[in-house]
Amino acid sequence: MRILLVEDQPDAAEVLRQGLREQGYAVDVAADGEEADFKASVNAYDLIILDVVLPRKSGFAVCRALRAAGNDVPILILSARDAVEERIRGLDLGADDYMVKPFEYQELLARVRGLLRRRMVRKKEVLTVGDLSIDLGTRKVQRAGRSVSLTAKEFALLEFLARHAGETVTRAQISREVWDESYDAFSNLIEIYLGRLRRKIDSGHARHLLHTLRGEGYTLAPGP
Repeated sequence: MRILLVEDQPDAAEVLRQGLREQGYAVDVAADGEEADFKASVNAYDLIILDVVLPRKSGFAVCRALRAAGNDVPILILSARDAVEERIRGLDLGADDYMVKPFEYQELLARVRGLLRRRMVRKKEVLTVGDLSIDLGTRKVQRAGRSVSLTAKEFALLEFLARHAGETVTRAQISREVWDESYDAFSNLIEIYLGRLRRKIDSGHARHLLHTLRGEGYTLAPGP
């Protein structure tokens, strides 16, 4: 899952970014409204967390522009403005939820999970590759009927591979969609996680699902 966090206060943005990354989300950060507009136009996000008071373009204006362009990405507005009229305005502009600062971090996570679950309901809820099933709503994974326990980042990686089942995905695609724009291209983190994932879903099974195509990338498929 990839999230765009729009927050002009560097300290607040870094705290939220790190917290969300610990939950397995890939997080890009925009420091003003125009940067948010640009990133939302060139990347596919699963959720946007949007502050209202921003340089160059307000969060309300960003929300209005996204909806006018037909972008249906879930939007969670964060604002210090707690007047009922402000909440109504944000929701009327197309936001899916509105939280008033200061807020409890655990509540923010719950709101994020709720918005992403509702988005998954509109999509296919269960992905299957051979005898592997991935329930996006409950985040439960089974191989041949047996549960597979995954960390948040392992689940995010498996979900991305399953959405592209049968296709060859490159390292660059994985770093862009499963990690985020701050990923170190020289890191071997992707290979480490792929190794962990391979052990968890393929160990003990005659037919492997996760394959490395040397010089090309990786694929999740029931065939050799």
